[in-house]
Amino acid sequence: MYTGPVGSASLAQQTHDYNVHVDRNDVFWMIPVRHDAVEVDFDGARAHLRMRDLNVFDDHDLANSLTQGLGLPNPPIAGVFPVRAKVSFDVEWNGALAMVQIGNSSQNFKGSFLSTGATISWSAEQSGFRFESDMPPDPKANLVSVLGRERNGTFFS
Repeated sequence: MYTGPVGSASLAQQTHDYNVHVDRNDVFWMIPVRHDAVEVDFDGARAHLRMRDLNVFDDHDLANSLTQGLGLPNPPIAGVFPVRAKVSFDVEWNGALAMVQIGNSSQNFKGSFLSTGATISWSAEQSGFRFESDMPPDPKANLVSVLGRERNGTFFS
């Protein structure tokens, strides 16, 4: 979340950065979710991801998220200790706008990707702060959304 104008990405204007922290395999911003949290109908160009009360941390800003609370010397961003929080979100992808097939056999990668419309409802809650996105979500606020089906690595063949 930023205090600056919509579309700005100034770290100095960021006030909240919610994430699940880096796991023991050095993977960040990714977690497994319950099977029933995801519904996908690729052929119908529809998908749905719903998470409720996911335990996360608010690191205040991206710099503190990536430096584990140490901040940055340049641009000067003070270190901030993470705060426990909960987030909930509901993402719906719907309607194929375009499709592309991508393949690179030298890198063992191929996939089909659909550009779609999407809406997101999102909320965060922590001690002394709560945020909830506009309801209902505005589909015109979406810039780009993609559903993909890919094969790579050992699953490439």
